[in-house]
Amino acid sequence: MKETAASAHRTVSHDLPLSPEFEAFMAGGWAPSPLAGDVRLPVAGLTPSRRARLSARFPGERLIVPAGELSVRSNDCDHRFRPHSAYAWLTGLTGEEQAGHVLVMEPDGLHGHEAVLYVRPRSPRTDAGFHRDRRYGEFWVGRRPDLAEAEHLTGIRCADLEGRGTLPPGRDALVDAELASALSELRLVKDAWEVEQLQLAVDHTAAGFEDVVRSLPRALAHPRGERWIEGVFGLRARAEGNGTGYETIAAAGAHACVLHWIRNDGPLDPRQLLLLDAGVETDSLYTADITRTLPLSGRFSPVQRQVYELVLAAQEAGIAALRPGARFRDFHGAAMRLIAEGLTEWGVLGSPEGEFHRRYTLCSSGHMLGLDVHDCAQARATAYLDGVLEEGQVLTVEPGLYLQPDDETLPVELRGIGVRIEDDLVITAEGARLMSGALPRTPDAIEAWMGALAEGH
Repeated sequence: MKETAASAHRTVSHDLPLSPEFEAFMAGGWAPSPLAGDVRLPVAGLTPSRRARLSARFPGERLIVPAGELSVRSNDCDHRFRPHSAYAWLTGLTGEEQAGHVLVMEPDGLHGHEAVLYVRPRSPRTDAGFHRDRRYGEFWVGRRPDLAEAEHLTGIRCADLEGRGTLPPGRDALVDAELASALSELRLVKDAWEVEQLQLAVDHTAAGFEDVVRSLPRALAHPRGERWIEGVFGLRARAEGNGTGYETIAAAGAHACVLHWIRNDGPLDPRQLLLLDAGVETDSLYTADITRTLPLSGRFSPVQRQVYELVLAAQEAGIAALRPGARFRDFHGAAMRLIAEGLTEWGVLGSPEGEFHRRYTLCSSGHMLGLDVHDCAQARATAYLDGVLEEGQVLTVEPGLYLQPDDETLPVELRGIGVRIEDDLVITAEGARLMSGALPRTPDAIEAWMGALAEGH
């Protein structure tokens, strides 16, 4: 049964009671406040073809693509909301107000679909929800478009979410593996607009890395310098985009040997390296994913440089393997051959053959990139992991060496060093274009870059 507007208000125990007289006072005296100007999403011209490609895969079937629901962080406070990537790709809608909204693609009887967007329209001022509802009331969380405005924004027919009742059954992208796979595979090749958004994310991320280097004196002086670094980068991400595309890894010293170190609660030691893995997510929700390993003193020690140069050689080999028609696994294989050979030269391995190098590398050397930092993850192996590269795909190349501090197979001087170098590339007709080339990668260039930023503060 449909909830009434009054019973649906999300209030809490410490809200003060309201008199009928006050409710009546709140319901009147409001001027019209339409959205300013002729507002239309910049991607609205691209989403119809995306939906048509999805429609062609599932003729005659109802397709349901939810934006997702709010999730409680603590008591009555929710986490920030980010729409599901497939929903954002099909509608162009990316804001926090999309919580609970649903895109339904209804079969139209002609082997196609009509898209209907079920949204929570703005509350009329005659409904007390606009000032009482803590979760969705506009006095609490901001203005939403009305149905007509939402249709104009998106070019999609819109209907009232709370008046829809129960939807007939259909394939739900959040639970249907085949639909989720199709939505991932359709996003593997980026169009020109998507590449532009990814380049924007990369450019903002490069600026964030510069901010971090400039902040190192204060970070080194703080007892939780890793967290200072995280905060500095987060400021850039929130100022320029939606925020970070994933939790920032600011890992100093042996923390760099923890692949997903996001506690970021350690101090910085100028004798150590800082592994910074961070990415700005644009307002359109496309994210960068870049890692640089930096000497906190501004200069690599001989052993740090030795490890760094091996990882850089592996990355160069991986990048050289990128081209249309190459297998996705090829760049990882090329990078790991260099790593295994280097470890053998150091005497860590007896031979470069086999998989024993994986003790020190731990994971793959890259992944697809786009709306998600690990984009298109539900794609079938035949289309992704075991597939071939195509022009327009965007991916990372990120080999690393993680030499654990307690690993007795390593010489003492190598223990506790972690190095990863990660860049974002788009596959072109000729090979691949380095999108993150504004950030230096060679040891000499990093030292010069850090020195110049330190001088300029």
